Amino acid sequence: MRRREYRPERTRQVIYIALLCAQGVIIGLLERMIPFPFAFAPGAKLGLANLITIVSLYTMSVSDSFLLMVLRLLLTTLLGGTLSTFMYSGAGALLSWLGMLLLKQLGEKRVSMIGISAAGGILHNVGQLLVASLIAQSWTVMLYLPVLSFMGILAGLAVGIAANFLFEHIDTLRRLRFDHAKKRSHT
Repeated sequence: MRRREYRPERTRQVIYIALLCAQGVIIGLLERMIPFPFAFAPGAKLGLANLITIVSLYTMSVSDSFLLMVLRLLLTTLLGGTLSTFMYSGAGALLSWLGMLLLKQLGEKRVSMIGISAAGGILHNVGQLLVASLIAQSWTVMLYLPVLSFMGILAGLAVGIAANFLFEHIDTLRRLRFDHAKKRSHT
């Protein structure tokens, strides 16, 4: 039987993923308890847990960021969701994550963290409406997109500003972002 080699760097990364996942799940569960004051947009949320996705995109590898998103989605669903919330959240989270990842590749000179977050807010709503269209077997559900897009932009801007603030004021995040950027430039 082969012994596994102990790798402290990977152990630290797994712990970091677990911590971010726990924070995302807690934020997601707390957000479900907040009544949203806008009756004209039922189902709209602030998307505060997207803050964790933004942090992951700027501090870890693509595969680890994807793993974090999937784990957060599964745990949040297990702790208070249903199959339909899993489908809606999953489609929104996946499309949002992919879009933010692609936009981030353009570089910080072209798209800021705040812009990436705003795009993620819109894409999350698009993903959810695509699932709703499939379930309803009608594209008329997409008529709700302008209202949700407006809410997604506002929520994305708020989350992006919060993420930007965290990266500017928390030394650990600033260092992790720098280390991640340095690793990417060497590959």
